[in-house]
Amino acid sequence: MTRRLLLSYLTLAALVLICLEFPLGYVYTRAERERATNAATEEAESVADYAALSLAYGRPEELAERVDVCAERIGGRLLVVDSRGTLLATSHPLSRDQQAGLAQHPEIAAALLGGDGANVRTSTIGGVQWLSVAVPVRHGATLHGAVRLTVPTDAIANNVHRVWLVLGLGGLGVLAVVTMAAFALARWIGRPILELERAARTLAGGSLSTPASVTTGPPEVRSLAATFNRTAALLEHLLAAQSAFAGEASHQLKTPLAALRLRLDNMEPGIPPQMRGNLNAAMTETDRLARMVEGLLAFARMEETALTPEPVDLDRVLQDRTLAWSGLYAREGVRLVLKGNPVGTALAVPGALEQILDNLLSNALRVASPRSMVTVSRWLSATAAELHVEDQGPGMTAEQRSRAFDRFWRAPDAPKGGTGLALVQRLTLASGGEALLLPAPGGGLRAVIRLQPATSRRSGGLPSLPHPRRRPAVGACTAAGKR
Repeated sequence: MTRRLLLSYLTLAALVLICLEFPLGYVYTRAERERATNAATEEAESVADYAALSLAYGRPEELAERVDVCAERIGGRLLVVDSRGTLLATSHPLSRDQQAGLAQHPEIAAALLGGDGANVRTSTIGGVQWLSVAVPVRHGATLHGAVRLTVPTDAIANNVHRVWLVLGLGGLGVLAVVTMAAFALARWIGRPILELERAARTLAGGSLSTPASVTTGPPEVRSLAATFNRTAALLEHLLAAQSAFAGEASHQLKTPLAALRLRLDNMEPGIPPQMRGNLNAAMTETDRLARMVEGLLAFARMEETALTPEPVDLDRVLQDRTLAWSGLYAREGVRLVLKGNPVGTALAVPGALEQILDNLLSNALRVASPRSMVTVSRWLSATAAELHVEDQGPGMTAEQRSRAFDRFWRAPDAPKGGTGLALVQRLTLASGGEALLLPAPGGGLRAVIRLQPATSRRSGGLPSLPHPRRRPAVGACTAAGKR
């Protein structure tokens, strides 16, 4: 941020200097050239007046002397011609050809026409630029000839270059001063913002013990830092309250579940053989409920250690869940089929895969018509272990599939109750996988769960998706129910 502020200040200062110095330099250059032209014109007119008197009173020898003195004083050249263009006096020698062609010079020809004012022209001779001024020589109404004064413009160019150099050095000096002042100002503004950024990064990392400074920087930044500190303190209070609730809920839920499991164990000796299957199923569901409670409480406590994926036997989980749901499917007249070769183990949060399958199987059952089929298939590739749950229901549109994972979202024509798909997605992401909804061939919906194989950490398989350090509690998602 300091660099951007400094660049902004320097750009603004440079624009101001350009808007000031370029017009100033242009005005000075133009004024210097006009001054030189006016000075040369005044000198030429002075010589013309002297020449008019000298010629009128028949003293041309004094004219030659005056021409030499003036030429030496101005550092240029002077010559005087009569009304026919014949040379009368010159400060520098001329050849006969040059003398014969004097009347053809544009400025001399214009002066011999008797016009008012000076005739100015610039030319380059031998790599040197010259300024030529010619004025008519009059005595009364009689035109006696013309005077041409020629001076080099090197001195003018040197003065102009010197002024431009001074302007450039002055601009650089101003930029240097502006740079130092802008750097100090940018540091004053940027330092508290950087501290606020570090505090926000620390907060995102899970630490709330480093407040942002509220004593430095502009008032707006100090107010923002104070608001951030209040927000962080409120968040810390809420997290502490949630953690306390999670601990209390964990104790209150584990105790009755443990008592229920113990009672089921005590009932085992007195159960007839034909009822042992139901008892074993009840024990299995009790154990699964305990794991589910542990998983939901782990999300509620937002403990990273509880969100670490572990190897899970996918084949065993698929067999257990399809067996648990097969009775309800049979009662509704829907076939539940498990397909695919064994896929082995994959990485998932403990208890997450059971909840994912329960939600997907419940959703599929709700939309399945009698005598239809729901297929659970499994696939294993070098990069992913995939679980597919495909129904033959009405399916979803592309827009509905894009919003199906939003919390509390429900399709307009769907039955009452939540779908649990938001929980499915969060559990899948927490396991380092990916959840997708695709149209099934021939109609219906296919839910795809892609997980990382347990061996891919060593073999470089499916890359883990970004895993947040903290996630919102998902226990409330169960209140939405299953579709």
